[in-house]
Amino acid sequence: MSIKMIAAIGKDNSLGRNNQLIWHFNKDLNFFRDKTLGHHILMGRKTFESLPKKLDGRVNIVLSKKNLEDCCDIICYHNIKDVLSNYFYNENNSEDLYIIGGAEIYRQFLPYADTMYLTEIQAVCNDADTFFPYYDSYDWKRILIDEEKEEGIKYNHVKYLRKGRVYYGKR
Repeated sequence: MSIKMIAAIGKDNSLGRNNQLIWHFNKDLNFFRDKTLGHHILMGRKTFESLPKKLDGRVNIVLSKKNLEDCCDIICYHNIKDVLSNYFYNENNSEDLYIIGGAEIYRQFLPYADTMYLTEIQAVCNDADTFFPYYDSYDWKRILIDEEKEEGIKYNHVKYLRKGRVYYGKR
């Protein structure tokens, strides 16, 4: 079992604007689908509410203080401790968990992630209001998957593997 993150970020780590993705590249959306299909995905409530519908072919998990269990056949956790107990500390659970946003969820789970799939977009969104958290590149091995260009913007799909052990301490 491992915790993985997947995100599309601009040169300044920008993620979104007004609770929406900034960039919509077909090849990148396919990359996201291919990586997460058949897996458990975890998102915050705002990210969930920004989706047009539940993401099919995946177990949708939402971290929210609000009770969302009656909504759209999802699993809802109310705190990170319960998520970690089920996915990170549970030896009987072999399911990979993909963290798909938003910014606060990425920040909370970064210490536990062993892999990040980042779409590094060679552009900046000047009015972005949401950003991927800082991570020390020294702690990660960067593996270039491919280089793409859509709508005149270059971007790379990159896999990051944590060099050391993931954080196992209690929060």
